[in-house]
Amino acid sequence: MLKQEEMTLMRIFVGESDRYQKQPLHEALVKLFRAEDIAGATVIKGAMGYGGKNEVHSDRLLRLSSDLPVIVEVVDSEEKIAAVLPLIEGMFQGGLITLEKARVINFHKDT
Repeated sequence: MLKQEEMTLMRIFVGESDRYQKQPLHEALVKLFRAEDIAGATVIKGAMGYGGKNEVHSDRLLRLSSDLPVIVEVVDSEEKIAAVLPLIEGMFQGGLITLEKARVINFHKDT
């Protein structure tokens, strides 16, 4: 069975070395989203990137970067994403959050 619905995709761009209460920020975010019953979250570690300071971080440089880019992607209803935004606002010192509408297709096998 194929089910389609419109939801919101939130992407949170942070660095691998970013912390919240002594734990990696991306882990703290995923724990928060799970506690808030958000439909799904995925952490993606980038191989290369740069941000506001224009400093390139890469896993290919002679010295391994300790601050590779990390993206936390979250999908849920617009209302639930809006409700969780104030909770994450104070968790990080810098970064970027993007929101976009997403057509979500769920595949379920009927048994």
